Amino acid sequence: MQRWRGLEDIPQDWGRSVVTIGSYDGVHRGHQLIIGRAVERARELGVPSVVVTFDPHPSEVVRPGSHPPLLAPHHRRAELMAELGVDAVLILPFTSEFSKLSPADFIVKVLVDKLHARAVIEGPNFRFGHKAAGNVEFLADLGRTYDYEVEVVDLYVRGEAGGGEPFSSTLTRRLIAEGDVEGAAEILGRPHRVEGVVVRGAQRGRELGYPTANVETLPHTAIPADGVYAGWLTADGERMPAAISVGTNPQFDGTERTVEAYAIDRVGLDLYGLHVAVDFLAYVRGMAKFESIEALLDAIADDVKRARELTTEYDA
Repeated sequence: MQRWRGLEDIPQDWGRSVVTIGSYDGVHRGHQLIIGRAVERARELGVPSVVVTFDPHPSEVVRPGSHPPLLAPHHRRAELMAELGVDAVLILPFTSEFSKLSPADFIVKVLVDKLHARAVIEGPNFRFGHKAAGNVEFLADLGRTYDYEVEVVDLYVRGEAGGGEPFSSTLTRRLIAEGDVEGAAEILGRPHRVEGVVVRGAQRGRELGYPTANVETLPHTAIPADGVYAGWLTADGERMPAAISVGTNPQFDGTERTVEAYAIDRVGLDLYGLHVAVDFLAYVRGMAKFESIEALLDAIADDVKRARELTTEYDA
């Protein structure tokens, strides 16, 4: 899959293509429907498929300080899009100047002059251009002028347990913030992932017999609510069952919120300096301060036992 950063990276001899545009944070099941249809239509027409996305998130430029927690960094989104069969990803730097492009100028500058769109696939609520003035109706109107078709993909709706809400990044972020990582996984189609570099912490886990990877998460990462979770730690391509702690470590009067993962039954791991991924499978319990270290150790043993069971059941 080709990856371009900015319009100038697009090959000059690029021909017709099928395009879909959006932030696509998380590449959740709703996004997968749209992107999957773009890939399918591209194959029907015998042309490449292109996903256009933005960096930073448009809200940070339009309303500084309002950057939402991110469900996936751009490299992870690209990996997920590649798995869906996308041929190219274009990341457009979203600047103040770019945000002022009118919907018509955006269509000409990006879709027509650079990507030579043959078809554009979007969800029903797609908005674009200055002050989000453009919509799918406007996109289709100009398609008749610039020789591209527009197809709208209806997003599925979660079941009654989810209140009948459509798949969305906003809902996913809310569930993660509440610690409902299973609900988030229902929308994402996979467990929520947090990434970062392993750094040295207070090393209290090692002293207690449960050495953890202290993950310095990427900026704006959507981190689950404080608590203990079952999941996996992936390092150097190896996926290991893990008990994961999120919080300030109240047992030792900590103040810094951290994400720490204990690789179950693994001895002698040295992960310092490695970029790792932590996948959250299920909530185990809330964060607590115990009456003694012995009580804490008993709780950790129970956490590890439960995490081992849950990850084993999931992989069975």
